[in-house]
Amino acid sequence: MLSRWIVHCLAALRHLPIAWLRALGWLLGWCLYALVAPRRRVVQINLGLCFGHLSASQIRRLTQSVFIHFAQAWLDRSWLWHGSADLVHSRLQVTGTVEELQGTDPVVIFAPHFVGLDAGWTALTLLFARHFTTIYTDQTNKVMDAWILAGRQRFGSAQLFGRVDGVKTIVAALRLGHPLYLLPDMNFGPQESVFVPFYGVSAATVPSLSRFARLGRAKVVPVVTRMTASGYEVQVLSAWANFPTDDSQADTALMNQRLQSYIDSMPDQYYWVHKRFKDRPAGEPEVY
Repeated sequence: MLSRWIVHCLAALRHLPIAWLRALGWLLGWCLYALVAPRRRVVQINLGLCFGHLSASQIRRLTQSVFIHFAQAWLDRSWLWHGSADLVHSRLQVTGTVEELQGTDPVVIFAPHFVGLDAGWTALTLLFARHFTTIYTDQTNKVMDAWILAGRQRFGSAQLFGRVDGVKTIVAALRLGHPLYLLPDMNFGPQESVFVPFYGVSAATVPSLSRFARLGRAKVVPVVTRMTASGYEVQVLSAWANFPTDDSQADTALMNQRLQSYIDSMPDQYYWVHKRFKDRPAGEPEVY
């Protein structure tokens, strides 16, 4: 019942001017910061590890801003997933080397976990005439699961692969020229991960960007989505040269290194609420 009520409320919020919606997100973000102490601690630890040069007060202010942007992006799904196509189009701006996503060449899109990740996906499926794919993890809450699936499939010709679909199915789609929107910059466990530096800290990281690019014979194109006062800017960057190589661990380390440069331009919009350093190399202590 609560989940259905949340979805209905979000659908109703699509009518609000974006400035009002962002103000509500600011208030919600402060409430989350104050009330969700365990997750606040995760953010502070992540920021402390990655930005050791910052003072305690700077970490605190950055943590507050992380929660505000997280909440604002959550409320923005009201118009992303329920607003008219014209409204959505008016609030999404695609910039950069957009020609990288045109044509039929196999493309793996490196889409880091910024708060605007759903806005980036929506912009691509709405504005480009290609069959985009991504990988989806089922949610335990069936109401929210159905809502997310519907939101991510509302525009264009989009396909969401489950993790049970396997690598072969995803690679086959890649080779057919269906771009893969990939978000590999999280800790999914040590089983299929490699430990590579992330802001100088060893982080379990899946080498899937290198793997899919190599198997799909695809170029890698980063897409970085930034929240703005009027909506989102979806920046398409140039394809990476000489990537992938035969060394997936080196490729994954390079991915994290380049990700850092993207984060440094907007650190409060990255998904720091995730336990990025949950798994540690043998002999290293827990951080959370």
